[in-house]
Amino acid sequence: MISPIRYYSTNLKTTPIPFSNALLKGLAPDRGLFMPEIIPTISAEEILSFTDKPYHEIAYEVGRKFLKGQIPNKDLKRIVKDAYDYDVPLERADGNKYIMRLDQGPTASFKDFAARMMGRLMQYYMDKENRKLLILTATSGDTGSAIANAFYGLDNIGVVVLFPEKEVTSRQRKQMTTLGKNVQTIALDAKFDDCQALVKEAFADPDLEHLDLSSANSINIGRLIPQIVYYFYAFARLRKGKKNDDVIFSVPSGNFGDMMGGMLAMRMGLPVKRFIIAVNENDEFPHYVNTGEYQKTEPSKNCISSAMNVGHPSNLSRLVALYGGVMDEKGHISKQADMESMRKDIFSVSINDKQTRKTIKKAYERHGVLLEPHGAVGWAGLWKFLDKEGKQHPEDQLYVSLETAHPAKFPEEINKILGFDPELPPSLEGLEGKKEEYDYLENNYKAFKEYLLIKY
Repeated sequence: MISPIRYYSTNLKTTPIPFSNALLKGLAPDRGLFMPEIIPTISAEEILSFTDKPYHEIAYEVGRKFLKGQIPNKDLKRIVKDAYDYDVPLERADGNKYIMRLDQGPTASFKDFAARMMGRLMQYYMDKENRKLLILTATSGDTGSAIANAFYGLDNIGVVVLFPEKEVTSRQRKQMTTLGKNVQTIALDAKFDDCQALVKEAFADPDLEHLDLSSANSINIGRLIPQIVYYFYAFARLRKGKKNDDVIFSVPSGNFGDMMGGMLAMRMGLPVKRFIIAVNENDEFPHYVNTGEYQKTEPSKNCISSAMNVGHPSNLSRLVALYGGVMDEKGHISKQADMESMRKDIFSVSINDKQTRKTIKKAYERHGVLLEPHGAVGWAGLWKFLDKEGKQHPEDQLYVSLETAHPAKFPEEINKILGFDPELPPSLEGLEGKKEEYDYLENNYKAFKEYLLIKY
């Protein structure tokens, strides 16, 4: 009998625990992030069998590798079928270059893939244990709305979302602030990193233990496992049928949860030749890859790809752990990762706002592809990679760039660049007329702690 996978902390000061505990805790007691002690593998034959399977069946096959012995297969099948009831288009943009549109879910963001699965898994365990939970999450744009919608109306789970007031779009904000019930939103005159720091401090505060706090940010391992799936899905759908098929992904990255899903997919056996990790002007990661020296961007820079305005990606500690190093929650590296191996797997580049806008315009005019700022960073990163290393790869090399949000979430920017408003998907219709309710807080932990103690 195969023993269930246990999850250790990247700070290495916590005893490894089962998935259910790691999911409900969110952050490890030593402030590290949970990682699987063993990364399960998926054989080439299994990947081949994914070719014609619907998305939810691939999600089941990937998920059960991590959850074997921790949740019955019949329950997992029910959960994934309920979570993934929308399309995942793969749009051919230019020859063998594709856009994977992760923007068709209920909040028109790739965050739906993780939030819906995680919400259902949490509900499953909470029902079994007859417990209540309070979710704290920080958002730079899309996480908040995805989490709020995934947990909305659940009796035994409350949600508190912190967001930087001046760095989210009107539509992103309204997707969070018009729900009510068990969802509470808080605006701060701050950066995303400040919001995230408050959440992390609350988890480590013994005075708040009675609130039974958990996280729904990508610091939660329950967010990462669902994000592995769409990498397998894209390859299975687009593979050319050759024995030596492989793929290059371009991933627009902020807090690096999306990127970590891809890295875990590769470790599971997905034949990824290279990852292009494209960031906006918060360029601490490209600098780290190129030099081996890590320095946070403080304060983070405000770019039009707002969900990527992250000066210190939390999930970077997971990447460092994957390559044999140790980085704590503050970004201090006590053991360096295998940088040579990391550079073989990853090409990283920073894209500024001018390049982002130019990419949106060029993609639409040349290929008829409508991108929003985050997807444009990924698409621009792919072309930067091709300019530098394209000749090293065969002409029929498969490339997939991730589009992480629907263009209609950024109407002002798209209108300025292309002269029209993107058509609204059903998930965004009717938002303008809904009443908003949210609170304001000072950017300090004392105020946030008092808020939680009074409110909950």
